[in-house]
Amino acid sequence: MSVRPVRPVRRGSLIAALLATGLLLTGCSGLTGTTDHADNVGSAPDGTGAKDKAAGATGGAAGQSAPKPQIVEPEEIPELGPATRAEISPQASQAVVVTGTARDSSTSSVVVYERDPVTGWHAVSDVWPAHNAVRGWTDDHFQGDLRSPIGVFDLTDAGGKLPDPGTKLPYDRASAFEASGDGFEGEALAGSFDYVVAINYNRLPGTTPLDWTRPLGENKGGGIWLHVDHGGPTQGCVSLPRWRMKELLRMLDPAKRPVVVMGDADSLGD
Repeated sequence: MSVRPVRPVRRGSLIAALLATGLLLTGCSGLTGTTDHADNVGSAPDGTGAKDKAAGATGGAAGQSAPKPQIVEPEEIPELGPATRAEISPQASQAVVVTGTARDSSTSSVVVYERDPVTGWHAVSDVWPAHNAVRGWTDDHFQGDLRSPIGVFDLTDAGGKLPDPGTKLPYDRASAFEASGDGFEGEALAGSFDYVVAINYNRLPGTTPLDWTRPLGENKGGGIWLHVDHGGPTQGCVSLPRWRMKELLRMLDPAKRPVVVMGDADSLGD
């Protein structure tokens, strides 16, 4: 039997043969001899790659999202409904809330609140007893109706017959802060204006409480103040015990844009 000599296989012929039989493999990208290094560099024996490890470093195990941050809902002033809250300026961070017992009642309570930019409103005083007008409250105040106006009003100016007790508000000390005569229950009015804070209802802000300018007209009344309580109803003001008035004056800070929110409980709850 004769043996035929083996012919050397040319490289080109070998490649052509392999292509014909499908034995020549290509890389993931479809380009011969290339690999996707971005996916495979640093792969562990269990098959996890760099991307998997990055996911584990930032969000825990693969397929699990990072925990969502807890959202803190700012506190609101509990006595107030959405309509009343909407009247408070976003710039105001101090509020004196006067809540009347009923629409036609002359007794009320006062709580001072301050607003934190993150946690919202929180009380910074106890509940203080107070008086308002003898006939209660109105949302359409006019001169001589013997009712206190309902609403949200700025507090910018203070004064009184006695020396400034230490307020940051502009304070006008004058002998003209004089109350005389008797109240609706026969109580003496003397000393009621020893300390006052002007409520910016129908008045010119930035002036002494004694300024009688009435931007809305004389028929809409004015001279509505927070002042020292004389033991009975007022003509339209809100009155607090003497030592509470001094405390309030020391608390009020024009940098916090203080307001008074005042009215009967049902009206403020709207």
